Amino acid sequence: MTAALVAAGLGAVPSMASATEGPAASAVAGESKAERAAVQTWHSPAERTVRTVHGASGSKAVAPQASSVREGNPDLAISLGGASYSALGLELNTKITSVDVALEVVVDWGDGKTEKQSVKGSAEPAFAHTYAEVGDYQVSVTVTDAVNGVTAENGFTYLTPGSDFTPHAPTRLLDTRDGTGVKAGKVAARGTTRVKIAENAKIPADVRAVVLNVTVTNTTTDGHVTVFPGKGSTQPITSNLNYTAGQSVPNLVIVPVGTDGYVELFNGGWGTVDLIADVTGYFTRSSSSGYTPMTPVRFVDTRSGVGTAKGQLASRSTFSTQISGLKGVPADATAVALNVTVTNPKQAGHLSAYPGGGQPPTASSLNFAAGETVANAVIVPVGPDGKISVFNGAWADTDVVVDVVGHYAKDGKAAYLPYGPYRWLDTRDPGSWWPGGRLPARGYVSQWADPEAKGGEAYVLNTTVTNTTEAGFLSVAPSPFPWLQNDQPDAPVPPRPDASTLNWTAGKTVPNLVQASGGEFGIINFWNQGWKDADLIVDIFGAYQAY
Repeated sequence: MTAALVAAGLGAVPSMASATEGPAASAVAGESKAERAAVQTWHSPAERTVRTVHGASGSKAVAPQASSVREGNPDLAISLGGASYSALGLELNTKITSVDVALEVVVDWGDGKTEKQSVKGSAEPAFAHTYAEVGDYQVSVTVTDAVNGVTAENGFTYLTPGSDFTPHAPTRLLDTRDGTGVKAGKVAARGTTRVKIAENAKIPADVRAVVLNVTVTNTTTDGHVTVFPGKGSTQPITSNLNYTAGQSVPNLVIVPVGTDGYVELFNGGWGTVDLIADVTGYFTRSSSSGYTPMTPVRFVDTRSGVGTAKGQLASRSTFSTQISGLKGVPADATAVALNVTVTNPKQAGHLSAYPGGGQPPTASSLNFAAGETVANAVIVPVGPDGKISVFNGAWADTDVVVDVVGHYAKDGKAAYLPYGPYRWLDTRDPGSWWPGGRLPARGYVSQWADPEAKGGEAYVLNTTVTNTTEAGFLSVAPSPFPWLQNDQPDAPVPPRPDASTLNWTAGKTVPNLVQASGGEFGIINFWNQGWKDADLIVDIFGAYQAY
């Protein structure tokens, strides 16, 4: 069963809630069974078979219907069907038509690797292969009948469903306030605007998905924003960020690009809003940088002097911190996935994260109000000096915390596979999960992302906490235990994580994107670090897979 299947609600999706201040209480959902849903399929019919008859005078290629009945095995042909269930994997089914003789079947995967099987007569041998890199590959299957001196060949072009990441200097593609990327003017209530991605700001025409930091501002009512592909898709029920009247809210979004090269942004509120979108990277089938998830590691904390000078970051000033070659980030990292938190700000403002050695961009990474603690996911290229920089755009000092949750590098193995999006968990809905109920105070909920996890996977999630009655924060971490341990009444309690994914105050609805590692077992724990119950919504948008 694949992550895409599980996310779609088509396979086993057990969940567990535990209150960790006393004896662990848990329950496990029952399993449902369904066929796997392929993310891509290929087919090359038998009519496309090319037969080659070998003889003393040489060889000649003929189509099956043109071959003479006097030739041996005149109807030798092969049809091919391929299906992908992951970012880099191909399952190949063949159907061979032949007289009852020994045959050798050779698959050329197009990446320098081949595979052989021996069969007799008409048969349906199956094969499977995992590619090491994203890209386009010419797959061919050759059937050899040595007895009758004839071969048959068929093939197709395989396109990996997964794609690699290319970092992009933070660049503003959309700003409805000043007409960047669209005619100036606020987005109407329940209205949509769009932003051109392909062949914009040097993003290639074959872009498959894009990383945007989306900000809503100048809001007049409560509402939400949904970002989705342009032509070729429909608007999903999921949301990417939520806002209240008078609030500016940013959130990172990873979204496929429509067949027209555009991305749509829907204003789900009943009042007008301004929308801003800044690009920090994109995905294509060209081999570039693969992703490696990490257990969140704190690289910067101005409150304690970790990674930079101790003390608040001064107004309109910048710090730089070494990223490459430290704490598990490789020296050749091209970009890092961060969770950046601002706390104790004295005035409203914004932060911008950007490559070391550069100048602060106009693009912002997160916005904040005085006294507010705000976290936002950020993907930022690493500068030539191996550093990233953070600029405080406010006119007053603030504390900044930076946690690294993953990195992109040439040697990274995991490619990104978008799917859905799907609503994976909603504690407000009793039917969303079993046994139901809210996210318990000081407790956690476990979700099984992939029962067939191989390790190294990560999942692109949008987490939203709502119906809060007291301040708190959410942590997201892989389970250190397999499910058969997690689902027992006396199950061991996993260690409480330190890093925060998002912070909230009483009455606030707060979203944040998470690139969550599934760990060794493909199980993710969502921790309520507050002292009061809250509701949690999790939407899943895709996965990084090395298979």
